[in-house]
Amino acid sequence: MNHAIRVHEHGGPDKLVWEEVPLPHPKPGEVLVRHGAVGLNYIDVYFRTGLYKAPSMPVTIGMEGAGTVEAVGDGVTELKVGDRVAYAGALGAYAEARALPADKVVKVPEGIDFTQAAAMMLQGMTAQFLVKRTYPVKKGDAILVHAAAGGVGSILVQWAKHLGATVIGVVSTPEKAALVRSLGADHALLTSENIPARVKEITSGAMLPVVYDSVGRDTFLTSLDCLRPFGLMISYGNASGPVTTDLGVLAAKGSLYVTRPTLNTYTAKREDLVATAADLFAAVKSGAVKIAVNQQVSLKDAAQAHIALEGRKTTGSTVLMP
Repeated sequence: MNHAIRVHEHGGPDKLVWEEVPLPHPKPGEVLVRHGAVGLNYIDVYFRTGLYKAPSMPVTIGMEGAGTVEAVGDGVTELKVGDRVAYAGALGAYAEARALPADKVVKVPEGIDFTQAAAMMLQGMTAQFLVKRTYPVKKGDAILVHAAAGGVGSILVQWAKHLGATVIGVVSTPEKAALVRSLGADHALLTSENIPARVKEITSGAMLPVVYDSVGRDTFLTSLDCLRPFGLMISYGNASGPVTTDLGVLAAKGSLYVTRPTLNTYTAKREDLVATAADLFAAVKSGAVKIAVNQQVSLKDAAQAHIALEGRKTTGSTVLMP
């Protein structure tokens, strides 16, 4: 038996359909993974609504999971049946079991369970490249993180603080503000505040070298107004919709830089994927980064998880349990 959540037509959470699907056989270069847990990410919403286009319909959405290798295809040498593994960036995770390319999978070290692994791979590796490669955070930097109580945001706060930065987190409620302070944020601002004015106050007018923004359209101009000249705006999500602002605004606001990075690009090479995952696992095992799995929902009830995620009712990570 094998079941999956599939989307037959784009729309709201009600378009997530739990149905029986064939158990796949791994092709050459693939492995069959029996999931112990599946990660929930905002990119899942994008595929459900059609903002991101799936290769074909119906589609099993989901980009992240952890479990046990149940079978290997011809030519697979790095993995064997019984290995504990995890992955991110491979569409098709909302299933009890699925096949995927072996070169997208990494082994999970002892001391990290499937729930943690499923919660950390996409969000944690995204945070890793954001603070280590897109903008290498260093001691003394002041940075701003939007949606700081969310999955990627909460990891960014911890990792940047560990690297010696002054961290300003932006959240929607006082409860989330308390949470991000507990994660190490030096300042927790509410979305209802004048964010650029508060940043100016906090930095004594210097403003910021970088802003991490996963919200998109609603916060784009606010983020730019927090930057100093030549500052970097890292737009890595579209939770409020895609950014459509004329790039001429970058010149007007101080010759600013904007980048729109993706995990798939940063981990396209096998060696980069393995190194990124290894750095993440090391950060978690050392205690520098704690993965907060604050919500667990049955995979068949994925619609409930999407409603909570889109309603900004979640904190930290959510995992779907097969």
